[in-house]
Order: sequence, then C-alpha cells, then structure tokens
Amino acid sequence: MEIEGKIIKMLPIQTGEGKNGTWKKQEYIIETKGQFPKKVCVALWSEKIDQFQLAMNEQVKLSIELESREFNNRWYTDVQVWKAEKLNSSSDAYPPQPDILPPSSNDEAPGNGDLPF
Repeated sequence: MEIEGKIIKMLPIQTGEGKNGTWKKQEYIIETKGQFPKKVCVALWSEKIDQFQLAMNEQVKLSIELESREFNNRWYTDVQVWKAEKLNSSSDAYPPQPDILPPSSNDEAPGNGDLPF
C-alpha cells in the first residue's frame, strides 16, 4: 500500500531493548493531499531511519504495511514504512487552493449594467 503527503511533524526517536537486541523507532505525521487532507502517523524502524533521512516539509511517497495487535482487549494499529521516496520538490504536490476574490470594482454605477434585475 502507498501513501503520498507532506511531513508536517517529526516525533522524537524512541529506543529500547528487545529479545533481538536494541531497537529504535521514529514516527512522522504525514498530511495527505486532496480536497480533504488526512493526517497519518507512520513509523520507521532501526536502519530505515538513517537510510531514508526524511525531513520536515518534504513531499514523500511511502510504501507502508499495516499491522494490528491486541493488548488488554484493545486493538492498536501500526503503520510501518518499508520504502520511502522523496518527491521532486519542484513538482506541485499540493496545488494551491483557489482564492476567493472580492468582486472587481467597475466604473459603472450599480443598476447600469446588462443584468435584467
């Protein structure tokens, strides 16, 4: 599965000890593009953090894997990144939203136009 968006927040690196040795994890908040942008928390583990070197405000395309697990009758879902591609910053991944412009001022007085009302 893939997700595209802009990195809007980088959370601190977490480290710990597991049965396979020391691990580290860094989470990023990605904002997707589109009419209704979504924020998604994704995680990079161990060597992937150094390999991809993601930074704030970068446009990225991430290949992700979803995994859920149960703990104390509650379910938790992880979004793990296994591949990251930085998108060309010159491309407009977030097209500008149209501005609402105020009506243009005409030299004509109100009521002198071609409108039937």
